[in-house]
Amino acid sequence: MTERQNIYEAIGGVDKIDELVDRFYDLMALEPHFAELRAMHPQDSASSREKLKFFLTGWMGGPDVYSPKYGHPMLRARHLPFKIGLQERNQWLACMYRAMEECGIEGNVAKQLEESFFNTADWMRNQAN
Repeated sequence: MTERQNIYEAIGGVDKIDELVDRFYDLMALEPHFAELRAMHPQDSASSREKLKFFLTGWMGGPDVYSPKYGHPMLRARHLPFKIGLQERNQWLACMYRAMEECGIEGNVAKQLEESFFNTADWMRNQAN
């Protein structure tokens, strides 16, 4: 079993991913310090929520539900139209880390996810600062 499969199972599977993503988007909409991040998303977040839920399910080691519906994730290509610098990366991470905390994802699992989220978010940057 891979590390990510352990994460998917350790956090509680799809139910916890649904909770995490919903809290992430709720925080993004409610907290003023995530306003720039929120502005990068459509007004109706239903599609964005579904895509992130589906993506994270497979990314964390669960079933691949993203690709059959949306094709290969192509994360960088799909995000190229958006300016993603340090501020955007840091807002995304702060929002996700807070959502994780509020959803009770803690300990070694949280540390592994934080590291993986940081590496992925930093790789998504397309601006120097």
